[in-house]
Amino acid sequence: MKTIQFREAICEAMSEEMRRDESIYLMGEEVAEYNGAYKASKGMLDEFGADRVIDTPISELGFAGIGVGSAMNGNRPIIEFMTFNFALVGIDQIINNAAKIRQMSGGQFNCPIVFRGPTGSAGQLGATHSQAFESWFANCPGLKVIVPSNPADAKGLLKAAIRDNDPVIFMESEQMYGDKGEVPEGDYIIPIGVADVKREGTDVTIISFGKIIKEAYKAADELAKEGISCEIIDLRTVKPLDYEAILKSVKKTNRMVILEEAWPYGNVASEIIYHVQSNAFDYLDAPIEKINTADTPAPYSPVLLAEWLPNYEDVIKSVKKVMYK
Repeated sequence: MKTIQFREAICEAMSEEMRRDESIYLMGEEVAEYNGAYKASKGMLDEFGADRVIDTPISELGFAGIGVGSAMNGNRPIIEFMTFNFALVGIDQIINNAAKIRQMSGGQFNCPIVFRGPTGSAGQLGATHSQAFESWFANCPGLKVIVPSNPADAKGLLKAAIRDNDPVIFMESEQMYGDKGEVPEGDYIIPIGVADVKREGTDVTIISFGKIIKEAYKAADELAKEGISCEIIDLRTVKPLDYEAILKSVKKTNRMVILEEAWPYGNVASEIIYHVQSNAFDYLDAPIEKINTADTPAPYSPVLLAEWLPNYEDVIKSVKKVMYK
């Protein structure tokens, strides 16, 4: 094992795959000369050259379309959005072309492309730069959606995404790029669609993913002092979901809390709750608790932002509610 930053794990995954396969290239705003807006492609221009690490104009619709077209013709592009908020400009290419071309061509065209970049809030960036669109993309057939929470998972899952023959949405966080964690040496792949039990527990299952899962860890530490044992599941992939891992945990603990950085209406948590109540209703000893952001655009004010975004205290309250404490 070695300890590296999240951004370094992303860079290693892309670089290792580009050394392995010359059809892979990286394209996006500031990925080359500036070494990436968040330095996640540091040194890649020097190693691979301007033909494979490509700076673009501020034109997400344009370079997303170039990526989709080149994927249909045998390349394996990685398209970086400076934030997935900007992906809205190019969402027609993602939803109407990348996700559908295999079916609409009767299998004549694959679209092995990765769209990656930050998701969710990242401090005081305002309402239009603080949105989590995981459930939007997960709602679209033909797309796989990955949201890692640590460097090791990020590297293994990004390598899997790059090798996948279908379009993958790979969502990171500006607030995690500096996070450090242990990463295995050498080549390794984490399968898409497999959740991970980050902490074993017996009293309640807490499900989360992405950077907000850190609040679940904090809550579990505090609750352990009161004798409450929390099992924490990191989904890692939200499309496809690892229903088996979720149900196995709920059948063990009989209680469930879901923590998701997203608006409360029609999100990933809603889908999970439906599936659990359909397949494990008799195992539940309490109604499921769902924790989301407030149902408003993200505020700029730091005081309001703190109220808007879920935290470990919200998790503690929900856990105690399902524990009837």
